[in-house]
Amino acid sequence: MPDLQTHEDSVDAGRLHLLGCDLTALEQWLLGAGHPRFRVEQILKWIYEKNATTFEAMSNLPKSLRAWLDQRALICSGEVTREAIADDGTRKLLLTFPDGAAIETVWIPAGPRHTACLSTQVGCAVGCCFCASGLDGVQRNLTAGEIVEQALRIRRLIAEEEDDSAGRLSNVVIMGMGEPLANYEQLVKALRIINAPWGLGIGARKITVSTIGLPKQIRRLAQEDLQLNLALSLHAPDDELRRELVPWARAAPIAELVDACRDYFNTTGREVTLEYVLLDEVNMRARHAEGLAKIAKRLRANVNLLRYNPVVGLPYRRPGSEATYEFQRRLRERGVNAHVRSSRGKDVDAACGQLRRSTREA
Repeated sequence: MPDLQTHEDSVDAGRLHLLGCDLTALEQWLLGAGHPRFRVEQILKWIYEKNATTFEAMSNLPKSLRAWLDQRALICSGEVTREAIADDGTRKLLLTFPDGAAIETVWIPAGPRHTACLSTQVGCAVGCCFCASGLDGVQRNLTAGEIVEQALRIRRLIAEEEDDSAGRLSNVVIMGMGEPLANYEQLVKALRIINAPWGLGIGARKITVSTIGLPKQIRRLAQEDLQLNLALSLHAPDDELRRELVPWARAAPIAELVDACRDYFNTTGREVTLEYVLLDEVNMRARHAEGLAKIAKRLRANVNLLRYNPVVGLPYRRPGSEATYEFQRRLRERGVNAHVRSSRGKDVDAACGQLRRSTREA
């Protein structure tokens, strides 16, 4: 696993990215500059409740403080440089930061439920052989502020598009570009801000972290006193096939991952979900279903089956409906609660990393 630095200097001219500040850090910064403590609550309310995009909009702050903040801090550091809207309403944003790094974030509407899918790294180092995110490797980690900014931008979109000034973002999934647990410190910092009542106020049980499987970090996450949902991206029921599909699997056998996930469940009481991308004629045989069922039953885990979204230049194919539901049937016959998840945004570069890659190649 590469040792990446988080580029705090990716923000403009050294200004403080407020979305990466927790309550204590913001309080220390403002009090250290001689401002009264009650300004902290006012600023946070403008950012997280009123969706303010500029300091000038913070009308109950003195003009002198607004000017001071404008020189020394910023709310958002990135810029939306491309959008794609699918027929099913899914909206994918390409967010570009001052250093040129670009990531994807997605709004997935489903009736009253609005989900933000967030990235944690620029690119991905895992190198799953069927995934677009890792085709060009990983550039850097995202800061906590850059992760929170994605959720805040999605909430603003909801407020605008749904005529809902509160922007009722209901769920957050950390399933975008990058391996979340490889950017552990910034991820947890961002999750606490997203979860905090003074922040985005998303309940921990409405937040899911998806990982390819880093046992040490899974056990560490269990100790963070957060009631997060954990999803393990398995994609194969045996080590031999998993090593072919997921290069990082060489460092963590499935048995070790299962033990770490059992520890997570025992510590947090939150069930672990297994994610399994269906690759036609690769990981969908009867023996694969049997092996996956054994793992799921050991973990008491639900299984989410995801039909592959093809990536140009890669040899893998999306399975047909008959083969997909036959695989689901085999799992259910063995007592596994398996669901076929619908593909969202298929007409707008649905697979993670495709919008960014198509933009770079344009």
